[in-house]
Amino acid sequence: MLIGRQALVVGAGIGGLAAALALAQRGASVTVLERAPAIAEVGAGLQISPNGMAVLDAMGLGPAMARVGLPLSAVRLRDFAHGRERLRLDIAAAKFRHPWMLVHRADLIGLLEDAARQAGVTIETGVEVAGLDEAGRTGVLTADGRSFRSGLVIAADGGRSALRGLVDPAGAAAPAFRGQVAWRALVPADPVPGPNEVQLYLGPGSHLVRYPLRGGRLINLVAVEERSDWTAESWTEPGDPARLSQIFAGYAPAVRAELGRAGAVHAWGLFRRPVARVWTRGKVALMGDAAHATLPFLAQGAVMAIEDAWVLAESLAGSEGVEAGLALYEARRKARCRRIVAAADRNARIYHLRLPGLRQAAHLGLGLGDRLRPGLALGQFDWLYRHDVTRG
Repeated sequence: MLIGRQALVVGAGIGGLAAALALAQRGASVTVLERAPAIAEVGAGLQISPNGMAVLDAMGLGPAMARVGLPLSAVRLRDFAHGRERLRLDIAAAKFRHPWMLVHRADLIGLLEDAARQAGVTIETGVEVAGLDEAGRTGVLTADGRSFRSGLVIAADGGRSALRGLVDPAGAAAPAFRGQVAWRALVPADPVPGPNEVQLYLGPGSHLVRYPLRGGRLINLVAVEERSDWTAESWTEPGDPARLSQIFAGYAPAVRAELGRAGAVHAWGLFRRPVARVWTRGKVALMGDAAHATLPFLAQGAVMAIEDAWVLAESLAGSEGVEAGLALYEARRKARCRRIVAAADRNARIYHLRLPGLRQAAHLGLGLGDRLRPGLALGQFDWLYRHDVTRG
């Protein structure tokens, strides 16, 4: 379908590698350019909901994901101070077509990298893309003056994309700090593994998420606080474990105990970037965070990029030319991604209700509604989790 087509993918993250694999599986000759000296992901967990697993299954990675990930059984919303359960979302009983997996980011990156290389993708590291080179054919220019030419360029280089402003000049305003800082840490789990559940503790102006990874040997912690002072937008910014424990000192004893076991922690500021107004220009397309960076309140950042990869490759394979294929990709993805980003924004407000009475009423309302109509809370997101881009 894409036999003989050449493609350049800028960025070897989850979205870039998934796009490279999807294009190569349809016959394209793909080169991935990554600015880092090696493909190595920081230690962090990911939730790959059923809509993302639909794509990974279609790419042939389902069995490998079953080996490295854990199938999620439930999500529990808890009060921050005592850990009282307010709502339980029964993922297992929902009977999704595909599993909901908990996976270490590095393990997913490794699966995608191996599959891409086996499909014939060339990956070049230590290459920093600085802009577009459109002399003759579409291509990119690197920071050290080199030029890579191709008939298709995919910008999968994240929220701080070097190419977004060239594709969407009117929508490339500087990001705005949201007054929220996220902390992350991996801690050793108890000797007896617990259930494969996401535990979400909701507090005033803060929340904390925890879930197991790697066979239950590790616990992934992500804690978000509201803070007025700016914090760097970097996943690798080191944080102070003592400071993290202090911020969440009012949380339940089990949470405090896990925070006390945290060794290395990282903190990064949360910034708002609008969804790109224009995703494609000529033979260049944005995808993943470069097009639609989202807040981490719905666990859909990586999943949206995986969905993008499939739709991008399918749109190109089913169109007469590159520009027509990219236009179709943008048309198929923009509205859905806008809706997901907006839903994550709403969760950001709901998670951090400050007034005790309002927070308690909201939490009790969630539990009561689900008891009266089991599955109601989860069913409100059927449009998200049950959607399968591989089925048209």
